[in-house]
Amino acid sequence: MIGGLIAARIDPSIMQRLAAGKRTAVVTGTNGKSTTTKMTTAALGTLGEVISQADGANMDAGIIATLTLGRTAPYAAIEVDELHVPHVSDAVDPEVLVLLNLSRDQLDRVGEITIIEKRLREGIARHPDMVVVANCDDVLVTSAAYDAQNVVWVAAGGGWANDSISCPRSGEPIVRDGDDWWSSGTDFRRPTPTWWFDDESIHGPDGFTAPLRLTLPGKANRGNATQAVAAAVAMGADPAAAVEAVGTVGEVAGRYGVRQVGEHSVRMLLAKNPAGWQEALSMIDPDASGLVIAVNGQVPDGEDLSWLWDVRFEHFENSAVVASGERAADLGVRLLYAGAKHTTVDEPLAAIASCPPGRVDVLANYTAFRDLGVAIDRIERSAGVSRG
Repeated sequence: MIGGLIAARIDPSIMQRLAAGKRTAVVTGTNGKSTTTKMTTAALGTLGEVISQADGANMDAGIIATLTLGRTAPYAAIEVDELHVPHVSDAVDPEVLVLLNLSRDQLDRVGEITIIEKRLREGIARHPDMVVVANCDDVLVTSAAYDAQNVVWVAAGGGWANDSISCPRSGEPIVRDGDDWWSSGTDFRRPTPTWWFDDESIHGPDGFTAPLRLTLPGKANRGNATQAVAAAVAMGADPAAAVEAVGTVGEVAGRYGVRQVGEHSVRMLLAKNPAGWQEALSMIDPDASGLVIAVNGQVPDGEDLSWLWDVRFEHFENSAVVASGERAADLGVRLLYAGAKHTTVDEPLAAIASCPPGRVDVLANYTAFRDLGVAIDRIERSAGVSRG
């Protein structure tokens, strides 16, 4: 990001000037930003050259650096941190804003999630011509987009509801009935989606239906793909071509990738907050030889790990888990109360080595994921192994 930092110091308007003339999609949300941005990039690629972050650097410096590298590309798909969306949108004037989900994440940095919802709502109001592709299954996202003039509603799923017990607009309780929800005593309720998905297909406007075959696992990624397709179609992409393109997306910045580490085939999954952990836990292979959960508590992770008690680790009451990372002891206490059989091995590579030979799933938060990836890269370089 150093190039972006320097460029912004020299010219504070550099982001606006670099984005001028591009047709831009901005993607934001608490979880799934990198994956959905990569899918949106693939879908927009059916129209022409697209510039996007290769590494998920989603604040000003990373965005500027990305735009600098793609001066001639007519399209941009930009991942943006939730806090930065309003002023980034003011600079790049996006044609489409994709709103995935909103939930608590790093309270010591971000603050309460209702603050983010209000800032997004205010930012959207400043861009009345912008198309907002919004997840109508997420109460907070729906509130942020509810007053926008151009909204494409997508039923992208909302498995985590603990942060939307009350209405962000009235404070009244949210009532749920199956997929439907509404705010008691008000007219605020789940909009009717234009796009949705099921176990086999994606469905859209004018009777459009196509098989949705993804390389990436999990229901959450089917929702991400549906929003990516909706965004690309809003920018002129052919729906069938967009659906085929999102199906080509595999590893995303190391996530879901499989790496060979000695006798172990290691699949790496990233989770950063309770909502993300809930989705990631559903992707764990019950037939894997081992499961390592690695948790750090550095600044990028959020130093307050009290959220561990919101994650349903009771899911592993019949599975053996290796607790690892800088905060392995905190994780071990949580697993103990969850009734999950576990051992504690602080260093993630040693934790993987402690598992029986074969397939090992590693579920890690941000810096634990990053540091393990660097360590495996180092092993591969020393052994002369090239990736993919």
